[in-house]
Amino acid sequence: MNVKDLKKMFLQFWQNDNKKIVFIRDISVILLTIFVVLLLLWTYTGQWFAAPIVAIESGSMEHTPPMFSTYPPFGRLGTIDAGDMVLVQKVYSRNDIAVHGGDLGGAQAKNGWQSYRDYGDVIIYHPDGNMKITPVIHRAMCWVEVEINGHQRRYTIKEFGIYNETSIGPIPELGLDLSVKPDWEHSGFLTKGDNNELFDNLPDQGIYESSQPVKLEWISGKARLEIPWFGTINLFFADILNGTNNVGNVHGDCLTCLGIVIAILVSIPISLDIKDYLEQKKKDKV
Repeated sequence: MNVKDLKKMFLQFWQNDNKKIVFIRDISVILLTIFVVLLLLWTYTGQWFAAPIVAIESGSMEHTPPMFSTYPPFGRLGTIDAGDMVLVQKVYSRNDIAVHGGDLGGAQAKNGWQSYRDYGDVIIYHPDGNMKITPVIHRAMCWVEVEINGHQRRYTIKEFGIYNETSIGPIPELGLDLSVKPDWEHSGFLTKGDNNELFDNLPDQGIYESSQPVKLEWISGKARLEIPWFGTINLFFADILNGTNNVGNVHGDCLTCLGIVIAILVSIPISLDIKDYLEQKKKDKV
């Protein structure tokens, strides 16, 4: 069988008006489209045969309204809000993650890399490496080097000018207004939600169950891009299955935007069907 024969068979299949063939053709196009989209996502994120997208459940990464404004921009584009989705790009080394830092180091000091309207990368990780709990999506603030000598621990955080100290703080960027002596057992990233006052990695004080600095192997990836509002659909079905109410965290303006986009997407094929129907009816009259 040569190329011409294959082309002829394809054209016969593509132009066939038989209802069964049309159904098979439509399903094939849908499956092929899904595969191509997944292939592009896997290639970009490096998350081969794994979920390259996560839905945002809470408002811990939301941003406060702009100066002299009561509310954030309608639809809340550009930041990570409940009901959004983000791509999860795989990281392979510590250098793949840009930390927020402070005046002495990191992206803020260099006026460098920004994501979601603040300095540094946002990472997705499992607190304390526990794969059974929901991963956290927060900003990587700095790297802490932990040295243990007997019962004494010493900490180095270059971004905040801390070198071989037994305590850390005060560090306003982490929400620390005094010095503390955490019992950290290893080096790692310290993280914080943009909308949270305190960073995550203090026992009995952190926002989540994470009490240790984040190891590289706990990190699923770093957040890239923003797919606004559509994560609400995922949250809706997850709430039904798990008995939760994460959809309740999604703001009204985001729900409105989602409704408008869905209405537009649904109306397009309906409009095309109506157009075809009217054209066919016009031909029948002639």
